Amino acid sequence: MISNKLLKSTLSSVLLAALAVGFSAPAFAATKTIKISHQFPGGDGADVDFRHRLAVKFAQEVEKRTNGELKFEIYPSASLVKPTSQFSAMQTGALDMTVLPLAYEGGKIPETNLGLMPALVTSYEQGLRWKTAPIGKALSDVVEGKGVKIITWVWQAGGVASKSKSIVQPADAKDVKIRGGSKEMDMMLKGAGGSITNVPSSEIYNAMQTGVLDAAVTSSTSLLSFRLYEVAKQVTTARKNTFWFMFEPLLMAKSTYNSLTPAQQKIVTEVGAELEKFAMEESKKDDVRLGEVYSKNGATASDMDDAAFAKWRELAKQTAWKNFAENVKNGQQLLDMAQAVK
Repeated sequence: MISNKLLKSTLSSVLLAALAVGFSAPAFAATKTIKISHQFPGGDGADVDFRHRLAVKFAQEVEKRTNGELKFEIYPSASLVKPTSQFSAMQTGALDMTVLPLAYEGGKIPETNLGLMPALVTSYEQGLRWKTAPIGKALSDVVEGKGVKIITWVWQAGGVASKSKSIVQPADAKDVKIRGGSKEMDMMLKGAGGSITNVPSSEIYNAMQTGVLDAAVTSSTSLLSFRLYEVAKQVTTARKNTFWFMFEPLLMAKSTYNSLTPAQQKIVTEVGAELEKFAMEESKKDDVRLGEVYSKNGATASDMDDAAFAKWRELAKQTAWKNFAENVKNGQQLLDMAQAVK
């Protein structure tokens, strides 16, 4: 039998050893790797698609402020998840974050079509004011109810690239095979007489090259990043007016967000908000660069005057807005809240 004296001595030794280890070993917080996937071209430099640079800036700053507790892997050019599968991948936990045109989910979550409602938002500043307005809370609640959280509010203006005639007024779209980018945008273009074919922005180049599309409406940044000036002869810019303002936020899976510590969540939220100014500034630069780059490559750049925009807006009200109000739950209320933001 073990004597009481020997037992006490052994226990004391074990306790002292445990305490020694506890006090001498450095305390390291567990690191977590977060995966960001998006469909846009990657790379380095000031001319690289700003949506990729946004993801990089976010990753670098969050990693810095968390002292390396959060690390990131970024997969550009849809190299990890297909563009139309990114939202569902976040819902299932297969993906942590993405930069995504929210209207891509319009078929499953009809409220998100509000983020690409033709001629509804008319300036970057107006779009960003949604964030703190009732419409912003309503849209955030819808998205969070589907398991995804908005981290950075990003709006982008856009234009129209065409292989033949310039598309400035509704009459110009008649009989044109055109890509709109959302259900509601397609509805307006169809009302103008266009023939609708929809593909992700990363597939527009091939569709125009092969004759599937004659023209495409997308963001100024995508019109540049995907080098559509190589297949287009005309472009209508967003320098003056545009019926295209798209909500394309940086998103995080709620399961990922909820797995973070409160301190980490605070950093993620703060960095996301800080990058909204960067996104707006870079978007505006691309609106200007669009005409310059296309002209340099032999295309004709046109602008939309107030009269042309008024025609598009009236057509949008008769088609897309009307459909949204009638067929989406609380659709008219959502439209009213959006229009209340000036």
